[in-house]
Amino acid sequence: MQITGKTRVTALFGYPVEHTLSPVMQNAAFDHMGLDCCYLPFSVPPDSLKQAVESIRALAFLGANLTIPHKEAVIPFLDHLDEEAAIIRAVNTIVNRDGKLTGYNTDGKGFMRSLDENLVSPAGKQVLIIGAGGSARAISYCLGREVGGLCLYNRSRDKAKTLATYLSSQGGAVRVIESLRDLGEFDIIINATSLGLRTSDPLPFDTASLSSSQVVCDLMYHKTELCLKAEAKGCKTIGGAGMLLWQGALAFELWTGAVPPIEIMRSALLSNAA
Repeated sequence: MQITGKTRVTALFGYPVEHTLSPVMQNAAFDHMGLDCCYLPFSVPPDSLKQAVESIRALAFLGANLTIPHKEAVIPFLDHLDEEAAIIRAVNTIVNRDGKLTGYNTDGKGFMRSLDENLVSPAGKQVLIIGAGGSARAISYCLGREVGGLCLYNRSRDKAKTLATYLSSQGGAVRVIESLRDLGEFDIIINATSLGLRTSDPLPFDTASLSSSQVVCDLMYHKTELCLKAEAKGCKTIGGAGMLLWQGALAFELWTGAVPPIEIMRSALLSNAA
């Protein structure tokens, strides 16, 4: 990659961002396609988010991705929302068109593509999502139209109940559970919290009650302790690398208008994920 006076910048705003693999994936795609673009991560504390978003306009960035903890908080600083982002009320991708910033959400579609690649169909299944942040909002919205039943659990019960009420108003049947003691009723269990980002993090739930018929998904894209323990119980596990790949590919397409080079992005991601 060669930076020139014409290079267009895309960015990742998060806090923290040191762990991210998005730059190697997106920059490999730009390089392969011969596009004079680059992707840079920026550590943006919550109280600096407004200024960071304004910099997209000021510096004529193509756009940006948002990760924890900015996916919901960014909305007031945007000019427009795509229909799905407006429904979900969470944004992970910003596109700059002549100084007007439009928010999109590619997380939900990315997660669904990851399930499909792993030959897991959510149709008619009982699903539990742990967490109620931006990623949980996106995947619960997409899953809610296919599953047999959808439950939410979050340490802040009020936040989970607010999300459940909102999703139910969009046509889904969503309920909140009060504890994670008995997980046997669920076919698919999804950790959509940040637990697992650090090796010192506790498990999001006790894996003792898991059985080999269950699928456990963790949105962290490295192999987490949760996935290791679930595999030891015979569960099929799905990490977050597939979701990262597909949400990133959809963002690439929004920024460039080009068909994303999926296998190039996958190779760059997997070669750096070990």
